Order: sequence, then structure tokens, then C-alpha cells
Amino acid sequence: MSRHLKTSGYEPLATPAPEPRRRGRVGSILSTLLIVAGFALLGVAAYLWGSAQWRYHQQAEVNRELAAYATVYDEPDENGQNKPPEVNWAGLKAINDEVCGWLQVPGTTINYPVYQSTDNERYLRHTATGEWTWGGQLFMDFECTRPGLVDPVSLIYGHHLNDGSMFEQIAEMDKQEKFDAIKTIWYVTEQGAYELEPLFLYYTQAEDQEARRFTFESTDAFRDYLADRLVKAVTYRADAGDILSTT
Repeated sequence: MSRHLKTSGYEPLATPAPEPRRRGRVGSILSTLLIVAGFALLGVAAYLWGSAQWRYHQQAEVNRELAAYATVYDEPDENGQNKPPEVNWAGLKAINDEVCGWLQVPGTTINYPVYQSTDNERYLRHTATGEWTWGGQLFMDFECTRPGLVDPVSLIYGHHLNDGSMFEQIAEMDKQEKFDAIKTIWYVTEQGAYELEPLFLYYTQAEDQEARRFTFESTDAFRDYLADRLVKAVTYRADAGDILSTT
């Protein structure tokens, strides 16, 4: 009888319970940590979104306040002529005397003062009154002759902001239908108003030092320079080549 009891065996029934409970506890902790991490990521995303919206709001306020210093005309005058913006230069110069021009493109939101400093950094992220801002101001290359459109090449820089402001609509001109829709670009200075027409649009890179070339040894050299740019164009006027040959 006793031998029977010894051989009946109890080992197959001896399964320790603490181990699965430990695994369950670890899984619960991991789930909790993942939930906390998820909420943290949502919080960071919300902060970044809110911060970006606030920065765009600040930029829009700056643009709105400065736009009040120019009166623009959407319709031609009684003679059928396009009318340039009328700019309050005294008011703008009272804010910042580095203002050199006003750029306006009818049919778009592009309607901004243009500044020029002693470098190409100041207005990259600062307003006319010196505050840091998302989109800065439009500014002319510091090596261009003030107030612009004096040298063979004048460069005006502007950010491409995703809310449709600043030069976002210039970037949209890489689509031919958008390019064709822009007929006039006004550049106004204290000395006068220039009615310009888009000729072509091309992309350049930071290493392209020729993009910042302002003087040329001859008219032919200038035409060759423009012809080289035209080869890179993504959108352009159909008669762009003919126009360049007589520039």
C-alpha cells in the first residue's frame, strides 16, 4: 500500500503560480507606460501645433498692420490703365527707415513693404520693429543698389509660408496655369512705380553663386546669363527667349 502511494506521483500537478502573475504584472506596467507615453506624445504634438499657429498669427498681425500703409487698386483707372499702390512712405519710415520699396501682385495676397539692411540676415526672422517672427519681412539683397531695379539684377527674398502668406504664391507659379494667371507685379519706390511682368521661374540651389550676380561686363554677357537661367525654367512666357534677346 505504501509502495502504491509512492508511485502514484504528484509532480505533474505541481505548477507554480507566481510566474504567470509576474508576467501579468509586467504586462500591466508596460501597458501603463505605453498609455502615458502616448498621452505625452499627444501633448507634445498639441504644443507644437499650437505654437506654430501662434507664430502664424503673429506674422499675420505684422503683415496686416504694415498693409495699412499702402492703398491698392484691384481695378484699372478710367483710362483702362492699371494703378500702382499708393504708399505712405512717411509712415513706414517712421517705423523703420530701412524700407526701400513696396511689392504688390494683383490677384494675390502679396502686398508687403521691402526692406534692405547691411546683411541678408536681419529680416530673415525679424520684423520691421525688431521682434523675432516666423516669416520676417521681405528684403532686398544687401548688395543691390537701393532702392532696387537699378542694377541689371535685383533680388528680393521672402519666406514661403504654409498659410498662403509671404511668397507662398510665388512658389505656386511653378505650375504653368498659375504662372499665366499673374499678369502684373508692382514694385513701388519713393522715386516711382514699376509695372513688371513675369518672364520665367526657375529653382536654384545654395551653391549656385551665379544667382547673386549683379554686374556684367557687357550687354551680351547679361543676355547670356539670362538665357542660362531660362534653360533651367520650370514655367515661362512663350516669348521669353525673344524678350531676352533684346534685353
